Amino acid sequence: LKTLKERPLATVLSSFHDNNGETIGRKNLYVTRFPGDVNASQLNELREEVTGILRSAQQGDEVLLVLQSGGGTVTGYGLAAAQLMRIRAKNMKLTVCVEQVAASGGYMMCCTADRIVASPFAVLGSIGVISEVPNAYERLKKEGIEFQTVTAGKYKRTVTPTKKITKEDLKKSEEDIGEIFDLFKGFVAGQRPQVGI
Repeated sequence: LKTLKERPLATVLSSFHDNNGETIGRKNLYVTRFPGDVNASQLNELREEVTGILRSAQQGDEVLLVLQSGGGTVTGYGLAAAQLMRIRAKNMKLTVCVEQVAASGGYMMCCTADRIVASPFAVLGSIGVISEVPNAYERLKKEGIEFQTVTAGKYKRTVTPTKKITKEDLKKSEEDIGEIFDLFKGFVAGQRPQVGI
């Protein structure tokens, strides 16, 4: 980072006073936003901001993340959640504020927080895994187009847009999605043990 002023990261300083009105110290509250899309394309900015916060933070400082996301790729949102876990690993308090929605991968990010604050009609959750692939095999066959794919490994290519999908292909894809969902549920349960998953 060149300077924090060049980032969309805003630093809010507030004084803390004892019962007599005396200043007992200053804490920093680092405020950042994650307007997540399906690809979690804001991930690089989040990583840079977390790094900047961790380099600047002092004991007692806190982080507030304003999150808006309907979820998306498991890889992108898993890495975004890992960035937030870096904050927790440094014993900094993390609060996530949800203005509208934090579903699926967005909820995965929420789970890393010490505290989640949501607007009255915000949507939190659900969690789940989905995979969709359009299939043009029959159309290609009708047009006389044969698509060849060379692979190594039995399950390298199961469900694709250009080949006839078999029951075995579907079974393997369902198993893969199930494994990812189990990992997702385990992550949520680990971060939020009070939630019945």
